[in-house]
Amino acid sequence: MEKWKTLASEYFYKTPFGNLRKDTCQLSNGIVINDYYVNEYADWVNAVVITEDNKIVLVKQYRHAGNDFFLEIPAGKIEENETYEEGILREVREETGFTSNTAPVKLGEFMVNPATQTNKIITYLIQGAYKASEQTLDSTEEIQVKLVDFKNFGRLMGSGEIKTQLFTASAYYMAKDYIEG
Repeated sequence: MEKWKTLASEYFYKTPFGNLRKDTCQLSNGIVINDYYVNEYADWVNAVVITEDNKIVLVKQYRHAGNDFFLEIPAGKIEENETYEEGILREVREETGFTSNTAPVKLGEFMVNPATQTNKIITYLIQGAYKASEQTLDSTEEIQVKLVDFKNFGRLMGSGEIKTQLFTASAYYMAKDYIEG
């Protein structure tokens, strides 16, 4: 196998949220795909945040594309000149007001959807979290903080009581595996 060759690229739009480009690609067998669409996004960070009394800190917010409210772990994109660890600590503090005196543990780094997206998600575990401040939300954010017993979260996902995104589910199971050794 060989990597595809990009013969041409054109952008349909570029925004602070992300870019959409169309590539013309040639496969190693010579076939040309004239309209391969790629979404360019910044890397994201997320974290399973667990309080001193073993509650997982979740954020509830409306997700327009999903046309519903979702409980998920704190997450966001990296800002300019920010490390992944700095980014997740900032996102957790802004979205929830929680912090911790222990350093985040990196659980993994994965491509979100390498077929059509350029970004990756870096997942952390933050333990010993406590409420240190009020939320500092962007003007477009409306977020409610919810605490759920960590040991019950998997059951709540399995029963459909929590209809979370894939990245929240995978982060929970990575954290659970790390904690249980």
